[in-house]
Amino acid sequence: MNVGMLPLNAHELRPYWETFRGRHPEWRLRFHRTQFTDAFGALRRGDVDVLVSWLPVEEPDLTVGPVLFTDARVLAVSVDHELATRASVTLDTVADFQHPDAENVPDGWFDAYAPYHTRRGGTIERVMVRDVEDAMTFTSMAEVVTLFPAHMTRYWVRPDIAYLPVRDMGRLPYAL
Repeated sequence: MNVGMLPLNAHELRPYWETFRGRHPEWRLRFHRTQFTDAFGALRRGDVDVLVSWLPVEEPDLTVGPVLFTDARVLAVSVDHELATRASVTLDTVADFQHPDAENVPDGWFDAYAPYHTRRGGTIERVMVRDVEDAMTFTSMAEVVTLFPAHMTRYWVRPDIAYLPVRDMGRLPYAL
């Protein structure tokens, strides 16, 4: 079985994989990092059999399972960005800076991850990226700031990126 992973914390989900293997020893699990720019396409083409994704997933042809975990939110900024010295930020604060965006992703789905508007109705400007690597490169060059789940602080540590807690965003739920 091919498991697509949007989050990078496969290790933390190990108890789920071990339980599955214990109940279904005839199945071999293979993990694949799935790009958010084509996550549902990978499912629909059969490149992956199941996908770990943030919610909500409101695709009529896909079935969503129970929540596996939730994750706090952080903002990635260049270490020399003007926000880098702050202890935390709010969504309204980060709206003053450009954020990554992607083509061909369902609006409601991506909006849950990186809102297009602040709580006060302000628009958050976007720059198109192809994948997470693009987002990290643009972030490291202070061209954008990027909202991420907090597990990025453990699995994607870079000397040119600082992660700041976002105080006013709820935890991001993930499910199969």
